Amino acid sequence: MSSKLRPGSWPATGYETHPWVRTGEEIGSRRALLQARGDYHAAVPPFIAEARLALSDEVIALADDASQELARFDTEAGLIAAPFASILLRSESASSSEVENLTSSAKQVALAELGESKSGNARLVVANVRAMTAAIALSDQMDEEAIIAMHDALLRDISPEYVGSWRNEQVWIGGGAISPHAASFVPPHHLRVPGLMTDLVAFAERTDIPVLIQTAIAHAQFETIHPFPDGNGRTGRALLQSMLRHGGLTRNVTVPVSAGLLQDTDAYFRALTNYRAGDAEAIVVAVSEASFAAIRNGRALVKDIQDSASRWDEIVVARSDASVHRLKKYLLAQPVVNTKNIASELEISVVAAQTAVDRLVEVGILTQSSAGRRNRTWQAPEILEALDAFGERARRKRS
Repeated sequence: MSSKLRPGSWPATGYETHPWVRTGEEIGSRRALLQARGDYHAAVPPFIAEARLALSDEVIALADDASQELARFDTEAGLIAAPFASILLRSESASSSEVENLTSSAKQVALAELGESKSGNARLVVANVRAMTAAIALSDQMDEEAIIAMHDALLRDISPEYVGSWRNEQVWIGGGAISPHAASFVPPHHLRVPGLMTDLVAFAERTDIPVLIQTAIAHAQFETIHPFPDGNGRTGRALLQSMLRHGGLTRNVTVPVSAGLLQDTDAYFRALTNYRAGDAEAIVVAVSEASFAAIRNGRALVKDIQDSASRWDEIVVARSDASVHRLKKYLLAQPVVNTKNIASELEISVVAAQTAVDRLVEVGILTQSSAGRRNRTWQAPEILEALDAFGERARRKRS
């Protein structure tokens, strides 16, 4: 780190002028149509693969403290027998979606995983679970193909026309759909995207920057480039998780950092704006503080689910090899089930699955969540309540 650099200094995003060509088919007010004329300004992000970084001692210490807590929580959750890897991954996916105002209850998300939810937002959260899963699976392969694969996992079932490559059109944030002239931020022209993403991947492979700091900056650079037509925010936060795993800060679970960002989304978006202005410290602080908040919330979720699992063990009396015990464990990660799903996951007959369900209904662990006797589903209310409480804590603004 060079002492000649001002703490927080980082190459700032520039801007360039491009002509805007209207299609003639735009629909809007006269004012909006008048605004959608002439040149517009698009960002020109700097190349950062070899950029020098200077941060204040306080910010470096904050990131180091957050890194230690991330590693500690990852170890704690990884040692517990309950399936917290999948529980926390789903929680992170739901929180990341909620940053984009895509909200859904834990029950609807669980139903969507069974293909039974009518909630579009729930299906989008499940798509984000796939993106997060891909991000973790591809964390050893930090390259452009891996990032495109994360995005593909997110959108292939919803917007398949957007996946498989970088964008080939101008996109913008805010300001309406007619043109970028009134946007709050206009990412770079699409012809710049391939080179910028190659540069970002090279930055992500550097070994001279602490992992959490590097992850925060790479995330901000990704959001500045906005390399896809849609899904950039969720893919960028999946990339954040991939880099934490790639750098070894997490090894066992997906720490729900997005749940921490959700507590102060205004600060998060301001940090991205400051990053583009040449101040890297704000995004490092935002991700570090989000990590602390995520760990506090994650520990509360782990305790709630452990308490439920312990109570269930006390009230269910059955042979040690009975399917009901395996179903209890499965419910911790999938709190809404049907007999077909149980039979498939536990590799038992549908009859055995129904027997296990009936036993848990008898002791109050499961309740039927659908009407009638056909296509029935059952839910574990305690786990749904724990997951919804996690979401509520994440939405609670920092005081």
